[in-house]
Amino acid sequence: MKNGIHKLCSFSLALLVLFSTLSFTVEKHYCGDTLVDVAIFSEAKTCGMEMDGPEKPKPCCDDEVDVVEGQNELKLSSFEDLDLKQLQFLAVITYAYINGFQDLPKETIPHKNYAPPNLVCDIQVLDQVFLI
Repeated sequence: MKNGIHKLCSFSLALLVLFSTLSFTVEKHYCGDTLVDVAIFSEAKTCGMEMDGPEKPKPCCDDEVDVVEGQNELKLSSFEDLDLKQLQFLAVITYAYINGFQDLPKETIPHKNYAPPNLVCDIQVLDQVFLI
């Protein structure tokens, strides 16, 4: 069980590092006030109304680029860099984790081998008493 938990924690931390360092761009192309295309990781398709050349102005099209930047540097710290409060917290969490998975004592069931008495007749039918 510990091996499975260890693999799950390692995988989740690897995903956390991957997604915190991932950066991407979202490109949007507007024709007037209408959104024509949205593209992630590539260029957005245009509506075909752009004019070529520096002397001709763009009539109505607009390109918008949103850049989502991830973390560029990862801070690598060692165990010696922790202060006293962090060490106490780490010790408490470790103690609670180790002692939290102890087995409970086996329960004793006192009426395990008790057999109920045989019914000779159904008393509710005999007395005509029914639950409604």
